Amino acid sequence: MNDLMRTLDELPGRLVLPGVGLFEPARAVRVRPPGSKSLTNRALLLAALGEGESVLRGALIEADDAQRMIAAVRVLGAEVEVDGWTVRVRGVGGRWKVGGDGVTVDLNNAGTATRFLAASVLASDGAITVTGNERMRQRPIGELVGILAQLGVGAEYLGAEGCPPVRLTPPAASAGGTARVSIPTTQSSQFISALLLVGSVMERGIAVELVGEITSASYIRMTIEQMRALGVAVEASDDLREIVVTPGLASFETEIEPDASGACFWWAAGALRTDLRVFVEGLGRGSVQGDAGFPAALEAMGCSVERDGDAVAVVGGERLRGSEIDLRDMPDAGPALAVVAAFAGSATVIRGVRTLRVKETDRIAAVRAELGKIGCVVEEDFGGDPDAMRVVPGEDPGGSVSFATYDDHRMAMALALVSLRRPGVTIEDPKCVGKTYPTFWQEWARVVTRGSVDGS
Repeated sequence: MNDLMRTLDELPGRLVLPGVGLFEPARAVRVRPPGSKSLTNRALLLAALGEGESVLRGALIEADDAQRMIAAVRVLGAEVEVDGWTVRVRGVGGRWKVGGDGVTVDLNNAGTATRFLAASVLASDGAITVTGNERMRQRPIGELVGILAQLGVGAEYLGAEGCPPVRLTPPAASAGGTARVSIPTTQSSQFISALLLVGSVMERGIAVELVGEITSASYIRMTIEQMRALGVAVEASDDLREIVVTPGLASFETEIEPDASGACFWWAAGALRTDLRVFVEGLGRGSVQGDAGFPAALEAMGCSVERDGDAVAVVGGERLRGSEIDLRDMPDAGPALAVVAAFAGSATVIRGVRTLRVKETDRIAAVRAELGKIGCVVEEDFGGDPDAMRVVPGEDPGGSVSFATYDDHRMAMALALVSLRRPGVTIEDPKCVGKTYPTFWQEWARVVTRGSVDGS
């Protein structure tokens, strides 16, 4: 059996990707990525905290991140039933059922779930200890813990200061009135989203003031729009400096959009080939996800965008050109864009990427190390700006190349793109894509080879 067609559990530890010949005539395929990790985790938290039974359709079910979140809310008292791509959640009515001894939730390397569940101690009747794998125990959470301290949460670090594991104790009593907190520039917008989500069940809601530079504002807006769509009253200034959540969270039914972050790799595939059009379904102009704007970013490099209903494809130009591109609204697209930039005719400056330092791995350092294997130079902190990097194409030394993936799903999917432009690519630890896209390699076989996983 072709390794690409194997299930995730059957994959070998190193995946050799086939070279991709010319498609004549130009190949057009359609894909629909699994449900958005970001939207799934937000909806799961709201459903678990809310009243009655909520229904999530098209949710990200098979991926490790979602499974960690589901296991955690079950520990905290919610009832979750998974049936295919549908999840039914019976919530706890606004208060986790923890008890005096407290509970521990192990989130592995699921950063979103870790941050959301840490903040949810504000809706708990007992202490919650959040922990994870070795990488999670290196990922900073101190800023969020400091914000929670403003609201009366107690914290005890059980390992390195400022990182999980940390034992969080809910406030002793409500101080009366709307909870108010002022937040400076943060390493992650998820700290803000976490507070907004839990504010929906806090006794008097929450008012958040953002000062300084706002990190990944598009994700905060996505949180607000999703909460509103699910019936939560959220008021926000146009510049997001003032956000007020009024408590009130009823049961709901929702359809989860496909993952725009996962879609970026298919759009990048189209950018790297003139003979391959990958139409990504379900992410038309109405998407609430910032990463849905990635095709427009690729236009700056000489690509074009085609639309067919709610499906969007990127078509590569005859020669990719270097450009200056701001990813502040879609930082997760950084590794994919860096690979595209490695094959451009000149250097590309990518801005808005400082949050990549605190992802599943330091993605800027990882991109520099791996693209260096094909002669590309990646300059970190370009021009003295920690929010920018420059990708300078270089002369590929040729031969076989094996890419490390750092237990990071986004790195594995991004580095696979290199095989669209040169043969001899091996991906180490290909199973790490299971964090958000368990079927990625099977889709890859269907999209970039002449065959298909189902023989069509």
